[in-house]
Amino acid sequence: MSTIFSQIVEGEIPARIVYEDETTVAFLDANPLAPGHTLVIPRDEYERLNDVPDDIAADLYDTVHRMVPAVEESVDADATTVAFNNGEAAGQEVLHVHCHIVPRFEGDGGGPIHAIAGDRPDLDDDDLDDIAADIESRA
Repeated sequence: MSTIFSQIVEGEIPARIVYEDETTVAFLDANPLAPGHTLVIPRDEYERLNDVPDDIAADLYDTVHRMVPAVEESVDADATTVAFNNGEAAGQEVLHVHCHIVPRFEGDGGGPIHAIAGDRPDLDDDDLDDIAADIESRA
């Protein structure tokens, strides 16, 4: 089943495309959180970051890296929040990998990325050591 983003890539749904190359497309979010809110996607459908092949992931990052200053300068933003929602539990609504570049402005009322998690876990040093070792063993 084709996602709305794949339909944009195929030209079946109109979008304000601001950049495209052989493997990625960037376009304005149809429901922006700020002026200039841009999405960067791989042309091919991958549900989660874990599914994206290494070469496409590198291309995706290259496009994000190119677009951040372009977006900031275009809307005279003071900063940007750059983020992926990776899976439905994280708030991913379209199951096609996409990076949000959200322009930020002094006094915009938005919070830092740490504000998204709700209650923070109570972890001691042993817990942190165990988690770090487990992640390191899988990397």
